[in-house]
Amino acid sequence: MAGQVGNGPGAATAPTAPTLDALRGYRAYARRWVFLLVISLLSYSNAMLWLSFAPVADKIARYFLLSTEQINWLSLVYLVVSIPAGVVAIWVLDSVGLRWATILCAWLNFAGSVLRALPCMVPSAQDPFVFLMGGQSLCALAQTLVVFSPAKLAALWFPEHQRATANMVGTMSNPLGVLAANLLSPALVRKEEDIPVMLASYIMPAGLASLLATACLWESVPPTPPSAGAARSTSENCLAGLKLLVRNKDYVILAVCFGGGIGIFSSFSALLEQVLCVNGYSNEFAGLCGALFIAFGILGALALSLYVDRTKHFTEAVKIGLCLTSLVCVAFALVSQLQGQTLALSAICSLLGLFGFSVAPVAMELAIECSFPVGEGAAAGLVFVLGQAEGVLTMVLLTALTVRRAEPSFSTCQDGQDPLDWKGSMLLMAGLCTFFSCLMVLFFHAPYRRLQAEADASLSIQEDTYPATSDHIPHLAATPEALPQHPPSPQHESGEKPGTAPSWNLSS
Repeated sequence: MAGQVGNGPGAATAPTAPTLDALRGYRAYARRWVFLLVISLLSYSNAMLWLSFAPVADKIARYFLLSTEQINWLSLVYLVVSIPAGVVAIWVLDSVGLRWATILCAWLNFAGSVLRALPCMVPSAQDPFVFLMGGQSLCALAQTLVVFSPAKLAALWFPEHQRATANMVGTMSNPLGVLAANLLSPALVRKEEDIPVMLASYIMPAGLASLLATACLWESVPPTPPSAGAARSTSENCLAGLKLLVRNKDYVILAVCFGGGIGIFSSFSALLEQVLCVNGYSNEFAGLCGALFIAFGILGALALSLYVDRTKHFTEAVKIGLCLTSLVCVAFALVSQLQGQTLALSAICSLLGLFGFSVAPVAMELAIECSFPVGEGAAAGLVFVLGQAEGVLTMVLLTALTVRRAEPSFSTCQDGQDPLDWKGSMLLMAGLCTFFSCLMVLFFHAPYRRLQAEADASLSIQEDTYPATSDHIPHLAATPEALPQHPPSPQHESGEKPGTAPSWNLSS
């Protein structure tokens, strides 16, 4: 006891938040920022490698004597490989540990970046497409590990009031890499002879990430957890967790809707240059649109994550963001088929990123909240795997609906690219986005299980510390910022003994 509890002279004052943290045994370590830096750099490098070919697809096709379909596969392979590999990555993260998963990811990413450049380093290479596809496949294996990591890192290393922000930094590093690729590839490749320089340039951040991961990461979890949620993290093994997720209706709805959004945005990024060149827009303008798409998405994610960290309005933020994204997606489907609309297209791509990309880290946190206590690797990973599967289907559908047409005089598509009519494909993309938004708004109503567990743990500590007079218990967990915005679970209402870990029923 710290002293008397009462209002008279000499009575002890209510403990402050740090005192309660000490009673709980929770602590945040400064080296969590080093871990976040390594994962962010790795995610940034991996995304650069993914879309490095798309902004200069025509020049790559001529230099290596490849078809447009082969160039598309260099991006599509990320989606295909990540579907089976994603299940393995979920097990690695929740079973082997975050440190070894990150190191493995870093070296796979570096090896893939080097393999892609071998056709330029070894002129006698017979089939350059084999090396390019092999390198992209290794990078795709790395992607499954690094994309799942930010949510798990935030849960294990960061306190409750920093989780959404930490997840945002790690998650948004991936679109930042896409932004860099959209700007860097056209800037480096002015003519076909510049392609070896471009491939070599992408090796450097991959090599730096592998060195930092090997040298600077010492442990998967901190010696002391930063929150009650971290103390109960990964309470279910991988297989049992996946079974619980499949039976959780709210999680399945979120996974289908957000996964569909991932698929749409992946297809949009990979096909943007081909959609715009048919109507007279240059590669440079397509790269600018892609850059605006990412830049505004990162700004929106920063603002939204800071807001959600304070208010815990996860569901409201995701639903509103998806609805606004659908409206802008419809606008892009219509305006992209017109000529000379550079200003309108720039604004539309900016808004598409602002509303769409900013939802990504919040949706990842919401997936963990509605599926707790399933491990973060499984909760975030299954969403991503489903998103990649939906991305493959979306890209196949979009390309299958295109119609070849005679070369229009205003087309800027280069040799090796057939002019295609993308009108039906873009309308399908807008329709899918609208469908997923409506599904999310109408049918997703989930409690915040992790926040409720942390609130229960906080109240239990306070009751154990001040058992005499409940009137003077400091209700720190009852502030609007700390309490979840949804009703407690049925298990909590049924009168479980305070201080025991709630046995959540995730099948509902």
